[in-house]
Amino acid sequence: MSTDEIIADLYRREWGHILAGLIRRSGSFDRAEDALQDAFTAATAKWTAEGVPGNPAAWLTTVAQRKLLDRHRRERTHREHEEALRYEIEGDGAGPPAREPVGWPMESDAGDGTFPDDRLRLLFTCCHPALEEPARVALTLRTLGGLTTPEIARAFLVSEPTLAQRIVRAQRKIEAAHIPYVIPAADALAERLASVRAVLYLIFNEGYNASSGDALIRRELCGEAIRLARLLCALVPREGENEALLALMLLHDSRRDTRVDEAGDLVPLEEQDRSRWDRGRIAEGLELVERALRRDGVGPQRLQAAIAACHAEAATAATTDWPQIAALYERLERLTPTPVIALNRAVAVAMTGELEAGLRQVEALAGELDHYHLFHAARADLLRRLHRPAPAASAYRRALALTHNAIERRYLSRRLAALAAAEKGVC
Repeated sequence: MSTDEIIADLYRREWGHILAGLIRRSGSFDRAEDALQDAFTAATAKWTAEGVPGNPAAWLTTVAQRKLLDRHRRERTHREHEEALRYEIEGDGAGPPAREPVGWPMESDAGDGTFPDDRLRLLFTCCHPALEEPARVALTLRTLGGLTTPEIARAFLVSEPTLAQRIVRAQRKIEAAHIPYVIPAADALAERLASVRAVLYLIFNEGYNASSGDALIRRELCGEAIRLARLLCALVPREGENEALLALMLLHDSRRDTRVDEAGDLVPLEEQDRSRWDRGRIAEGLELVERALRRDGVGPQRLQAAIAACHAEAATAATTDWPQIAALYERLERLTPTPVIALNRAVAVAMTGELEAGLRQVEALAGELDHYHLFHAARADLLRRLHRPAPAASAYRRALALTHNAIERRYLSRRLAALAAAEKGVC
């Protein structure tokens, strides 16, 4: 790989890990991000000229820590000079005022002893109840996952300026309120867990179905989300929604290697080679689903994991229990009424054989999901199955216009070409 490719790969894999430690030390999102960005800039110049060091992640961490400390010293010196000048001007004989720390105090590498992972501390800090939920999720994706503002904006279906303002406001509120950078005590844990789970699942989804770029899957993001979900299960044992979240990730991840073919083209679920699914992931996922469903209550993660289990247990696409999946989606929509869940339920209804009913339910969501490419792709697929090539082609073109992932674009283009060839054959 070229130096630029190595740096881009490190940015994806190491950004969140390094940044979490810098935030713990400085207590400032802005200072930590600036220091790490400066370290990546320095790496680009130095590594291009001298070559990549043996441990590039450690190099980046060391340089970022030095830049963080340099800034801290500059700010302290500047403050001391201001205080000395004020003392000379006022001449009140009281002596210079006691110094206050700039930002939060620097912390040692030992941490607070609550749990040995800065990234998990960062998750709970970003998911503090003082922040609005969309801001919690967006901030954590930016800091922990290292996703860009455009990537997160597409995940939220909001504009980039709106998303950027959301992140900045959240950072400022955390620093102004001195929200502690720790895993909360047991009595405050429950209210934070739902938001943490939402963050982890969005990170996993961005890894499993990348919103942009040339790859469909970002393995490092999937792996990080699964790792953090395991930590969450260890931190809060016997919590059904945590277990279900991990199960959901594992069951989806079991299909990862079959989602693209040897040419790098997307393979839809019904066409995947199920003999290549990861049976170890599936076995662990199914065991977790069963365990989670035995716990008291049923939440959204458990319902979604049960849906994933229906797919995992089907030996072939034709034997998939679509009526059960549609019923689970209906229950999930009652619990979490969002247009995306409604879209999934409508598709499940169509796959039971009720194509017209499913299409009507999909089209009822047009106003809410017009800028969501999967809405148009789902509508196009149902129209194709109903042998309505002209409106199907129009829907595929709309989905194509909204899609930023190269592999998804190729898939939609192939569908369009197949429709055109079929129409010519009929003529």
